[in-house]
Amino acid sequence: MAASILPRVASMLAAAVLLIVVACQKQAADPNAADLADLAALPLVAPAPANNPGSPAKIALGRALYWDPVLSGGKDVSCASCHHPANGYADAVDLSIGANGQGLGTSRRFRAPNDIPFVKRNSPTVLNAAFNGLHADGSCDPTTAAMFWDMRAQSLEAQSLLPVATLEEMRGHQYAEGVALDSVVARLRRIPAYAAMFSAAFAETAPVNSVNIGKALACFERTLVATDSPFDRYKRGETSALTSQQVQGLNDFVTSGCAKCHSGPMLSDYKTHVLGVADNPKNPTSDSGLNGTYAFRTPSLRNVALTAPYMHDGTLANLQAVLNFYDPGRGGQAPSLNPHVSVAQRDPLFPGRVANPANIIAFLQSLTAASYDRTVPVSVPSGLPVGGNL
Repeated sequence: MAASILPRVASMLAAAVLLIVVACQKQAADPNAADLADLAALPLVAPAPANNPGSPAKIALGRALYWDPVLSGGKDVSCASCHHPANGYADAVDLSIGANGQGLGTSRRFRAPNDIPFVKRNSPTVLNAAFNGLHADGSCDPTTAAMFWDMRAQSLEAQSLLPVATLEEMRGHQYAEGVALDSVVARLRRIPAYAAMFSAAFAETAPVNSVNIGKALACFERTLVATDSPFDRYKRGETSALTSQQVQGLNDFVTSGCAKCHSGPMLSDYKTHVLGVADNPKNPTSDSGLNGTYAFRTPSLRNVALTAPYMHDGTLANLQAVLNFYDPGRGGQAPSLNPHVSVAQRDPLFPGRVANPANIIAFLQSLTAASYDRTVPVSVPSGLPVGGNL
């Protein structure tokens, strides 16, 4: 009897070994499967916090505030000055020109005389910023969504107010930082059209206040979403939405390690990393990022083809330059371009090798959506020029 059992035991052991070998082979064949799966399509609607649900009245108010230069100290710059639909809701320049600026996009210049500095970092797009914090499993808390390159604000509500009080962005020299928001609120209260719009949007005794300015702007920005890119359609099952080169580029993007940081539906892990990007010479001092560590938040790659130049300092002119930064020698160790950051300090997730850059660029172009709100209003309640001095 024992002799008859032995062949069966041996057969079972052989089958078990075979299963283990096959499983190991599958794992070895596709070590990046999880990273690839995390790159998901966007939902069609952006999440809103429970204390600030969107409404037509809030959105209309937020749109007016977004385009109205009355929010700036010199009444010359609006949110749209640096986040304009003509430039993918960014501004097409390396470092933004806010207060005392004139023109749009690459034609924007300081007016003379001028003693306002450049905004010290590249202007991120607000298109799809409402999805910041969205993870591959669909979870998202809009009240803690990371904003800015150094994550100094969480939520669109908090982010939208900071430029109003910042010297080089919107405040200028007209009033001190500490009274900037109160000064803007006082202006809005003197404009009958705004008094009516705030009352329609917020059922409060005194609705014109800085908190509600932030809420209205956030509600409007949650309508600035672009969810029909070829990549989104591909991930929703439309296999023909990507070209063969773009599909290969998606795989090259993952195997090169780009998806370790540019992950999830927004192609961002919402974390900070030290990369050793060069300082922009327009800045009088080195920009040391989060807490002086030279760490900066991973930007979303959504609509990235529309928002050159790149990196927090805007020193990389195009997508080819970005890939060259990560792999200048196609396989050799990339040097740090910042004398304050050694190669040893650089984040260990830094790719160091980029496979088939032409394919990756083709994939990145598939992240550009066609349908989003590009509307420029005819007028704003203050009666000032729409968008400021554009």
